[in-house]
Amino acid sequence: MTTTIIALPLLVALIGLALAFDFLNGLHDAANSIATVVSTRLLSPVQAVLFAAVFNFSAYWIFGLKVAETVGKGIIDKDIVNPQVIFGALVGAMFWNIVTWWKGIPSSSSHALVGGLIGAGMMRAGTDGIVWAGVSKTASAIVLSPMLGLMLSMFLMMATSWIFMRATANRAEGVFRKLHLISSAAYSLGHGANDAQKTMGIITVLLYSQGMLGGEFHVPEWVVLSCYTAIALGTLSGGWKIIETMGTRITKLSHHQGFCASAGGSVMLFAASALGIPVSTTHTITGCVVGVGAARRASAVRWSVARSVGVAWLITIPASAAVGAAFYGLTTLF
Repeated sequence: MTTTIIALPLLVALIGLALAFDFLNGLHDAANSIATVVSTRLLSPVQAVLFAAVFNFSAYWIFGLKVAETVGKGIIDKDIVNPQVIFGALVGAMFWNIVTWWKGIPSSSSHALVGGLIGAGMMRAGTDGIVWAGVSKTASAIVLSPMLGLMLSMFLMMATSWIFMRATANRAEGVFRKLHLISSAAYSLGHGANDAQKTMGIITVLLYSQGMLGGEFHVPEWVVLSCYTAIALGTLSGGWKIIETMGTRITKLSHHQGFCASAGGSVMLFAASALGIPVSTTHTITGCVVGVGAARRASAVRWSVARSVGVAWLITIPASAAVGAAFYGLTTLF
């Protein structure tokens, strides 16, 4: 494949588009970090988004960049990437994010970006341009992350219920209020570690395609800082429709349940980030919320809402891939 070298203003515009996606990711996925603390009235919505934004950004000093490397060179072959591929991938992902945000559906920004990359990459180089090992790892996470999150959160509910069996209601409530805040902070860290890195991978592979990294794929520090800033600002903007779905419509949460859901989600995100898997933070926390609701009783979960969320998960990658492919095709006309 020949490399298309573009003018600096167009390169800057594409980087700006990637950061806009990162901002939209923070806005769209703010509910992941704060739905439980808002629905239980532990924090006000404004306090909660500030809280989440701070810990999103703090992930910069704690985690490595394995997820960025997976997205940058583990979904499609980095050597087939050109500006048109990046443009198609970003527009495909942003289009799906806006549709689901407008409808209040907690879909996955991560998988929308993966879908956009696959669609644009296949239009560029056919199936040979896809790194199937990376795609299968990401696809497996679609199923495993919510299921494992559900089971872990359900186990935490049962274990902590047994531990606090003899405690008074007031004492248990006081303990779980504090633990809930800590687990929510941990989940926000995991969100920053996993989600912001996806945009880092996109910008880095774009720079690589333009010969601006000296022939070696590595993530520049300014890219890291820019992406963490963008996702933190997006989180500050909030995603109130999705917060309502996550925090109240699937099941009503207590501080005990909020702690177990956030703690289970945190474990999943930390493990995925360490392994370099671009897991969906939305899928993960939804599975955890369903798990803590079902641990109380199956009827506590509004399964019709959970099913509609599940349908959105299944069509995210194909829908964003189709849009990504279409916009890549449009760029070839000019």
